[in-house]
Amino acid sequence: MRMIFHYLKPFVPRMTLGITIKFIGAIMDLLLPWILSTIIDDVAPTRDIGQVFLWGGAMVLAAIAAWGTNIIANRMAAWVAQHTTRAIRHDLFERITQLSCSQIDAFSIPSLESRLTSDTYHVHQFIGMAQRIGIRAPILLIGGILITLTLDPVLTLVLVCTLPFLAVSVTLISRKGVPLYTQLQQGVDSMVRTVRETISGIRVIKALSKTEYERERFGGINRDVVRREKKAGITMGLTNPMMNLFLNLGLTAVIITGAFRVNAGLSQPGKIIAFLSYFTIILNAMMAVTRIFVMYSRGAASGSRIAEVLHTPPDLDVIPSPQEDTPYHIEFDHVSFSYSKKDPTIEGITFALKPGETLGIIGATGCGKSTVLALLMRLYDAGSGRIAISGRRVDSLPPEVLHTKFGVVFQNDVLFADTIYENIDFGRGLPREAIEKAARCAQAWEFISALPEGLEHMLTSKGTNLSGGQRQRVLVARALAGSPEILLLDDSSSALDYKTDAALRSALREEYAGTTTIICAQRVSSLLHADHILVLEEGREIGYGTHEELMKTCEVYQDIASSQLGQQREGE
Repeated sequence: MRMIFHYLKPFVPRMTLGITIKFIGAIMDLLLPWILSTIIDDVAPTRDIGQVFLWGGAMVLAAIAAWGTNIIANRMAAWVAQHTTRAIRHDLFERITQLSCSQIDAFSIPSLESRLTSDTYHVHQFIGMAQRIGIRAPILLIGGILITLTLDPVLTLVLVCTLPFLAVSVTLISRKGVPLYTQLQQGVDSMVRTVRETISGIRVIKALSKTEYERERFGGINRDVVRREKKAGITMGLTNPMMNLFLNLGLTAVIITGAFRVNAGLSQPGKIIAFLSYFTIILNAMMAVTRIFVMYSRGAASGSRIAEVLHTPPDLDVIPSPQEDTPYHIEFDHVSFSYSKKDPTIEGITFALKPGETLGIIGATGCGKSTVLALLMRLYDAGSGRIAISGRRVDSLPPEVLHTKFGVVFQNDVLFADTIYENIDFGRGLPREAIEKAARCAQAWEFISALPEGLEHMLTSKGTNLSGGQRQRVLVARALAGSPEILLLDDSSSALDYKTDAALRSALREEYAGTTTIICAQRVSSLLHADHILVLEEGREIGYGTHEELMKTCEVYQDIASSQLGQQREGE
């Protein structure tokens, strides 16, 4: 909850004004039964109509004042809740974008989505309710008790005797409620993850006729969420019947005691009526307090989940180191890394590239090709070894400096629901000439120019209104548009035909000859003309050299080349 209070600090003046207005409205509500008691016990017996209208008018004015001030204060509370939650959501989104890939893996994307949506919504509800009811209810509760003391101390004592039972019940139930709501949000995370997987893989599900299987899988997760929510709801729901029980027992005792006191001449009917009105106010205030505790339980659970992300320390610190004099642009020196921190994903990778050279990386799926690129961009920190660009270790370069060196096409890259132009520019404000040049080099201009809107053609989310090859060409154009120092292509031509792939490689050699390039591919034809080829198997380097050299020295490469190019291994 400290996190929520931190974000509320800038709004303290507005909250103070709102609380003051809410306080005035609550006092007006408390005056109504007292005025009614005065009319019944003191004004009505005098038979003075003028006094009756005077006190009746005061009662109407108090009711109008209570109504107006509550509306104003509630609107102010809603404004504070809205702007506080907006600030929390903004900082949470910004922090998520700054998380390292390992931290995102630890939290999981569905969990981060849930924290950014449902958790911030629960915090918003709590902040709003805390201001609307959290201020009004205690004032009515305490004020009602104090006024009833002036009316009839004996009846007030009967009422106060029920309060300790209420306090103990609410405290015990709330202690159980917060952990249950935390478990509920974890269940929601699982449901979001399942929905994401199902929607992302809907084509595979339909193609393999696994709709019923996925329905059952989602049903299981959904039932688990329902079970957790039911358990949390029933636990927190116990507060209402228990409070009703205690308060109505107290009300019964008040009525019986009041009847005896009026009969004995120790009290007046107007005071008893006013006391019952105050008791109803106190009852409603206590019920409101229980609702606040329920919202507090959800808000506290959600707030702690949000704070967990906001307070996650950076794990990719910039470590200053001197720049070394080297002829190489990119260097990997015995680099090892493991996602699981147990079995190595890659081990002992070593290579060096001069400016403008091209490295091709080939190997079976899961051999560590994409991991090499991720380590070069410092999306993860290497477990051991040294990675350097132009003589400087990548961990000594600030992210805003390091990442501007790259043009990247990831294996599973994304196009956004925007124009082709904006997808290539990607908010960098590049000149139109650079966009067109990149599109031509990426072999995308031919189909783009054939579209009625050209570069202004609107894409759907993930570019689903383009073919696979068209999407890859737009992604390559995005990587090239910024004239990167280093170009990383991770299986970016898998959907291209051989002719288009060859034209793309030829254009890269001509237009971006000074760009150091690393290409991860399954096709030998995509790497034939690379200056160096790195062959990986289960994360280890088993071959390094040119195509001709590897055809003589690397059996695995020979097998891949033979199966794809129809070449025979030497000696066969």
